[in-house]
Amino acid sequence: MAGRQARFKMSTRGVGQLLNSEMIQGELLRRAEIIKGVAEAISPVGGPGDPHPGVYKASWYVKVVRKPVGRSQKKRPVAVVGNSAYYARWVEYGTEKVHPHHVLLRAAQAGGR
Repeated sequence: MAGRQARFKMSTRGVGQLLNSEMIQGELLRRAEIIKGVAEAISPVGGPGDPHPGVYKASWYVKVVRKPVGRSQKKRPVAVVGNSAYYARWVEYGTEKVHPHHVLLRAAQAGGR
């Protein structure tokens, strides 16, 4: 066997099947749940004057959707971590009166492994 090289021929159909597999969807969901857990842990709750204490922290969700991705625009599973509180955007990015918390950014940096 000396001198023989291994050969590999990629099957684009096989790669597509892999990307759509339950295994990949499960891993996407696992990583998204980790990010969600970190986001919940570091979410601000608000002080005594907050009219909605804890709503932001309790509003995190995870879902796996099928979206067109890449040049081919074929539908592939994509994990989404989001927050349904109407003011989530302002907590993440801040306003002229409130500093940005970057909760989702920090959670993604810390938890997506």
